[in-house]
Amino acid sequence: MKNKISAVIIAKNEEKKIGNCLKSITGWADEVIVVDGLSTDRTHEICASYSAKVVPHKFTGAFADDRNIGNDTARNDWVLQLDADDVVTDDFKKKCEDAIARDAGTDIVVYKFRRKNFFLGHPMDHGGFHHFIPNLINRKAVKYEGVVHEVPVYKGRMGTIDGDIEHYPFDSIGQFVARQNRYTDIAAEELVKTEGILPEKAIRKNMIGKSLKMFWKSYVKKQGHKEGFYGLVFGILFSFINFMKWAKYRELCYGKLNKK
Repeated sequence: MKNKISAVIIAKNEEKKIGNCLKSITGWADEVIVVDGLSTDRTHEICASYSAKVVPHKFTGAFADDRNIGNDTARNDWVLQLDADDVVTDDFKKKCEDAIARDAGTDIVVYKFRRKNFFLGHPMDHGGFHHFIPNLINRKAVKYEGVVHEVPVYKGRMGTIDGDIEHYPFDSIGQFVARQNRYTDIAAEELVKTEGILPEKAIRKNMIGKSLKMFWKSYVKKQGHKEGFYGLVFGILFSFINFMKWAKYRELCYGKLNKK
């Protein structure tokens, strides 16, 4: 007998992509919940056409809050946490069901699985953009923490599902930059809260040195160069995210200090 699974999607103004996500899980997930950040486009209408339950929730600045609201709303113990631009493959569905059935009665409360990212429509097998995420969870044993990059906190063990879901996050470089501009605003503010005001030397080290290391990690160590032009552009943009975060952190810290 198949274990019942709830799918939780966090979204805001995702009319262009949420339909593909919903289509991929309708008829498989026993319950579909969309935690919606007060969308003003056709997101609600599209969700209704797939009989998904919409939970309106104004974004607090932490994606973990949206994940936890989805967990609290779900009726089933096992919850697959998704973004609106994810697509769940048939292969993943089968392997997901098999893993839960196989590990029944164990202390596994979280499963990690791979997210295969498509960068500007190109499937990325290298460069660190085909990676594991721990987003199939037992909601009774797991809570999410974190602001931009939320993570599950739990007591128990993590299992592995040897399957991929597909992720289509960006249609253009402009869209990538616009989204990361918002995310780095949040991340910079969180750095101020957690790190306080660091000296200029430490900021430069993180802003420049760490950004260069991140490009090397993506393009060389994780073989992003094998993706050709896409790997080069992704490696540069990936490191630029870190650069923006620390530059904005510096602006927040020293801007406040210079005020009289």
